[in-house]
Amino acid sequence: MPLHSITKLNKTFPSSSSLCSLLQLSYHSFPSPTPPRQQTLYPSSKPRDQSPSSSYYYYASLLQSCVARKAINPGKQLHAHLFHLGLGFDTFTATKLVHLYCVCDSLTDAHLLFDRIPKDNLFLWNVLIRGYAWNGPYESAISLYNQMLDYGLTPDNFTFPFVLKACSALSAIEEGRNIHEHVIRTGWETDVFVGAGLVDMYAKCGCVESARQVFDKIGVRDAVLWNSMLAAYSQNGHPDESLALCCEMASAGVRPTEATLVTVISASADIAALLQGTELHGLSWRLGFVSNDKVNTALVDMYAKCGSVRIARSLFERLKEKRVVSWNAMITGYAIRGHAAEALVLFEEMKEKALPDHITFVGVLAACRHGGLLEEGWMFFESMVRDYRIDPTVQHYTCMVDLLGHCGRLDEAYNLITQMRVMPDACVWGALLNSCKIHGNVELGEAAVERLIELEPDNSGNYVILSNIYAQAGKWEGVARLRKLMIDRGIKKSIACSWIEVKNKVHAFLSGDNSHSNSDAIYAELRRLEGRMKEAGYVPGTGSVFHDVEYDEKTNMVCSHSERLAIAFGLISTLPGTRLLITKNLRVCEDCHVAIKFISKITEREITVRDVNRYHHFKDGICSCGDYW
Repeated sequence: MPLHSITKLNKTFPSSSSLCSLLQLSYHSFPSPTPPRQQTLYPSSKPRDQSPSSSYYYYASLLQSCVARKAINPGKQLHAHLFHLGLGFDTFTATKLVHLYCVCDSLTDAHLLFDRIPKDNLFLWNVLIRGYAWNGPYESAISLYNQMLDYGLTPDNFTFPFVLKACSALSAIEEGRNIHEHVIRTGWETDVFVGAGLVDMYAKCGCVESARQVFDKIGVRDAVLWNSMLAAYSQNGHPDESLALCCEMASAGVRPTEATLVTVISASADIAALLQGTELHGLSWRLGFVSNDKVNTALVDMYAKCGSVRIARSLFERLKEKRVVSWNAMITGYAIRGHAAEALVLFEEMKEKALPDHITFVGVLAACRHGGLLEEGWMFFESMVRDYRIDPTVQHYTCMVDLLGHCGRLDEAYNLITQMRVMPDACVWGALLNSCKIHGNVELGEAAVERLIELEPDNSGNYVILSNIYAQAGKWEGVARLRKLMIDRGIKKSIACSWIEVKNKVHAFLSGDNSHSNSDAIYAELRRLEGRMKEAGYVPGTGSVFHDVEYDEKTNMVCSHSERLAIAFGLISTLPGTRLLITKNLRVCEDCHVAIKFISKITEREITVRDVNRYHHFKDGICSCGDYW
């Protein structure tokens, strides 16, 4: 109820039923008021057997009870009664009313009352700043903070976390840094609550180093502060540091919380660290989180991203409450593993039990994209807009451009980009460029690279792909021109790297690498495999080599790619039948994809390669992607 309509309420006491509801609300929490001694605050018509002091605090107790229960309607009734008694703008009771309106997300009413009462109470400012920081508009929280400073009040360790939360929501780094300076001047920088707010603000703004500097200055750290720093690493592309910091947290004797486990399990998922993820799964059981849906949903996502979709599905089915994020994790897990049919069946089941969101459709379109399901992809894309009123994002368009391009509909993919409702980014143009490489379309490839150079001029991968397109077409002058352009601009080709974990140790390999301690044995295994592969019909493909050199040299180049070195090391370092998991920082090349299919059949091993785009699960000479990636 807006404040301007309070005066329109009845000018007498609330009805007996209203008072009864208020009294019942607080019956078990607050004592009855004591008999009064005098009366000064009430109208002469009031009975003289009530104490102004006791009744005053009794109303305050009723308001506090409303706050605790977020009982907005009884609170408004009591507000009207207090207004009639002349206490509507009393600082003490009005502050509690502002608090009530804030916790009930009635910020308009809260601010109207705030504007009409004295403002020398820091708690009053804090509750309104917190209300805007939680519910928006976030700019209002920052504006109130500045007004509070102009009013002459000094923020405390409640004010700072609230206003920093608003800066986090807006990614307002300049305002955040200004507030940090004020934190230092007022001596709150080492406070654990303020520190957590600063870490979160810097993390949301992408300033991980600044977040760590704040974290390191705080001597006594609670779980919330540790969690803020863990999330700062995990959310800004540093999952390794997040996992390492979790070990420090354990060494410091701080017990992991639900938020801790969700963050570090997600970090292990981001780098396909199945071993660490499995250890965290066991830790969650020992800590009593065996039935915690949020932790288990993170585990579903981790196992799915690490290729263990059966375990992921088993955990998914045991969830007590399947939230949208749970469905999304499982659908996306199927999609990146190339299990398009399973993803789409699960989506149909989801529609009966939960409302899909934009992330759901990213997973669904990714499933169509990895499965080459063009008609189904268009159907879901149109349904998303028509039936669910979801505006396509860049991610949705990227899936569709990639799907069209892989199916050879390059002109349609280009037209879709020109008709996008949002600005196409590097991912969209990159999807078109990759499709041009698959189908050898030089003209569209050049157009895509032209846009990509505008968006990310220092990304060497775009130049390399166009060079590959030129090389495949025999346009060596184009290859030379691009190579010169890269040299002139100081752009170096991204170094391909693959790694494998064996006996709790990660081993990394570069293309043509001979620095490993077992290098001789690794190359001996590669030569042995190459001989058996040729006997089985393998012929090296050299299309990925864009140097104008002899065929034998090209063959040597592709046969020593980083993923093959990692696989060879895994074969000589593990028992027969052991599954191998390889991670690569770039897209697996066409020849290596063919070669690994042969290796999986010859060695009778299951080999999973997670490249920058997706998972490839090789078994018995077949890849889960169906040679479509």
